[in-house]
Amino acid sequence: MIRGAARDGRRERLFSGPDRAVIAAASISMLLVQMDWFALNLTLPVIARDFGTPTTDLQWLVSGYMLTLGAFMIIGGRAADVHGRRKVAVCGLTGFAVVSVLCSTAQNVPWLVAGRVVQGITAALVFPVAVAVVTAHFRDARQGRAVGTVLAFSAIGTALGPFVGGAFAEHVSWRAVFLLNVPFCAAAIVLLLRFVADTRDEQAGRGLDLPGAVTVAGGLTAVMLAVDQGGRWGWASPPTLVCWVSGILLLAAFPVIERRTAEPLLDLALLRNGPFVTVTLAGSVSNIVYCLVAVLSALYLQQARGLSPLESGLVFLALSGGAGAASYLSGHLARRWRAEALMAAGMLLSGLSLLALTWTVPIALYTAVFAVVGLGLGLGWALTQVATQSYVPAGRLAAASGLVLTSLVLLGAMAVAVATTVLEALSGSAEGAASDGPAIEAVLRVAAALALAGAAALLPLVRAHGAKAAVPGEFRAPTL
Repeated sequence: MIRGAARDGRRERLFSGPDRAVIAAASISMLLVQMDWFALNLTLPVIARDFGTPTTDLQWLVSGYMLTLGAFMIIGGRAADVHGRRKVAVCGLTGFAVVSVLCSTAQNVPWLVAGRVVQGITAALVFPVAVAVVTAHFRDARQGRAVGTVLAFSAIGTALGPFVGGAFAEHVSWRAVFLLNVPFCAAAIVLLLRFVADTRDEQAGRGLDLPGAVTVAGGLTAVMLAVDQGGRWGWASPPTLVCWVSGILLLAAFPVIERRTAEPLLDLALLRNGPFVTVTLAGSVSNIVYCLVAVLSALYLQQARGLSPLESGLVFLALSGGAGAASYLSGHLARRWRAEALMAAGMLLSGLSLLALTWTVPIALYTAVFAVVGLGLGLGWALTQVATQSYVPAGRLAAASGLVLTSLVLLGAMAVAVATTVLEALSGSAEGAASDGPAIEAVLRVAAALALAGAAALLPLVRAHGAKAAVPGEFRAPTL
């Protein structure tokens, strides 16, 4: 009798063929989005050579994508709850595939940048929905294992991206990196349509707050244009001033729109929660540093150190592998230690190792230090969601999660735009900035200082609550 019950329990924990198909659909979707972003970074110098443009001008391929992804990610998740998770995911994957083909045929930089901006919107319909598809399908004890598998494939995409980008750029074409997305999208769409039920949240509100998303995206775009092009247009020129003024006005209008919207994009009341804001900003800083390292190191290795795209991709496996390992380990470590303490340790580790990286010459040693940088940064941003949850009441967890994700992505996009402008200023020209090793190292040292400042900002919370893990589900009232 006992053996029979044990067999039944094991059977309940096993995944059937259709169950595995659901997990595969979500896993492919997450792997695709992660791999695409990390692969493109390694192709920037090759794209710049093909179009005869400074590599730093291509930062919009990274920041433009992140900008629309961050601004529309909550919209994508809410649309899935209202209109059906399968429907929204299929629409997002279809759009991602179509825009990938258009990007692969780009004849100039504006064409390619516009494609990446639209691709960010389509990714916003995939990235937050993939995990929701799995959690809606599995309503039993298997849910955690299923979600863990999906997140593992996301980490695999992070690790594979640089190698795929470098290999394709060197031996095929940077355009093939975009075309590679198409079969992944097709496979995920087939699995979704064949095996996934179109679930929705019947209690979810119907509003999507498109005005809020468009306002914040437009405001940040205008400010980023002013920062990026101000040196060429003239800092006091009419185009620069128009961008500054319109960007500031749009960003000022955003909180007004949010207060008057029945279902706002972001719960701005959370900004009065001191510890929540501190942890969110610290996690955003860690993600900012990761974005800067990913973009600037790709330029540095190829154009300052003279490595081929494939060789650079192999070195980058250390960074992405370290970050992936941190994502995997973070869940285990958080059972014993508070997430804030782990974040602080990770940011301290990343800041010190990034400083060491800027003075490291032998490529083997550089690769080893690069892995440590990835490990520290991975701990910094992977635990941000966990750390913020203990400072937010249960009824506001979803709103807090949305605000954290938006902050991580949007501030990362802004940082890339600012960093390339600073790099051009330090180098003295846009044309030589990407190959100016000392200038890139100087910017990365500033990034290291940011990581150390983020670690310092978390220390009061660590001292207030200790380093031991909180009781699951425990809510700590704000203390700052």
